[in-house]
Amino acid sequence: MQPTPTTDRGELSPPSPPTSTRAAGTGFPALRLKGAGPVVALVLLCIAGALLNPEFATFDNLMNVLTRTAFIGIIAVGMTFVIASGGIDLSVGSMAALIAGVMIVAMNALALGPSPPSPVATVVLGIALALAFGASAGFAHGFLVTHGRIEPFIVTLGTLGIFRAVLTWLSDGGAITLDYNLSESYGPVYYQSVLGVPIPVWIFALVAVAGVVILNRTPFGQHVQAIGSNEQVARYASIRVDRVKTLTYLLLGVCVAIATILYVPRLGSATPTTGILWELEAIAAVVVGGTSLKGGAGRIMGTVVGAILLSVIGNILNLTSIISVYLNAAVQGVVIITVAYLQRGRR
Repeated sequence: MQPTPTTDRGELSPPSPPTSTRAAGTGFPALRLKGAGPVVALVLLCIAGALLNPEFATFDNLMNVLTRTAFIGIIAVGMTFVIASGGIDLSVGSMAALIAGVMIVAMNALALGPSPPSPVATVVLGIALALAFGASAGFAHGFLVTHGRIEPFIVTLGTLGIFRAVLTWLSDGGAITLDYNLSESYGPVYYQSVLGVPIPVWIFALVAVAGVVILNRTPFGQHVQAIGSNEQVARYASIRVDRVKTLTYLLLGVCVAIATILYVPRLGSATPTTGILWELEAIAAVVVGGTSLKGGAGRIMGTVVGAILLSVIGNILNLTSIISVYLNAAVQGVVIITVAYLQRGRR
């Protein structure tokens, strides 16, 4: 715990501005240069991918990469708020799997009931249930962290097992499959395009823009970064720390729900293996994008670039035979450790 800053007369000194605010000073050009690192890496990777396989640079392949990025990218946007506030969430993959299972069970029950609503209405109700579930799970995480005074790592590690176990129980160890008629009505959410761009990519872009505005242009976003920079000083600055931290977890829960809503029509089922390693990919995207695991400053656009960069790595592995695609998670792990090493000493 850092000591509370005081003046010469022993009074509490004004709180230090968040890291992002300090960056507006003389160090701003240097920070901008550091922030360009993920973009430069992404450009170099794309050039390498095009040279290794001409198929990489086609429009269809790029849209495929962005569509697959959308799930992790949306979760990573929410994860940026949690990490910027000094927290962490290890349960997002299991949470997504359970949300998918619960919404499929609920929609199937409605569709097979005595007076079923129309398929579209059933899908809308399923989406509303997913959003409510995600928000509730996120609120529970925030409540346990702030009021229960339990470390975020412990809380979310516990719910990781709970969510996965409940889904396994619901599916009896197998798969929960969406009703065929509902699949036809729900399918366009994933497979339809607008102006040639798949709907998941549009939703990803909207979530990213909203994240940028909330984090950089609202008092809530400034409070998130101030708490991550120094929680004790933020309390003395009259910031409602518990409330803000709870809202960051709630926001992440909603992002997980949005990603799951886009994911369910892709396969039309949920299994105990759904969402495995999503937490690793989301955290990796945030760290690669320049947000420090110590909190204090978040970069939504860096997270977006980080998510795309990780997807490009996986896509290149699929299109070439440099190393096995089964080592994709290992490559991402190496990227996380490397970036964390380069970030040592930074807030």
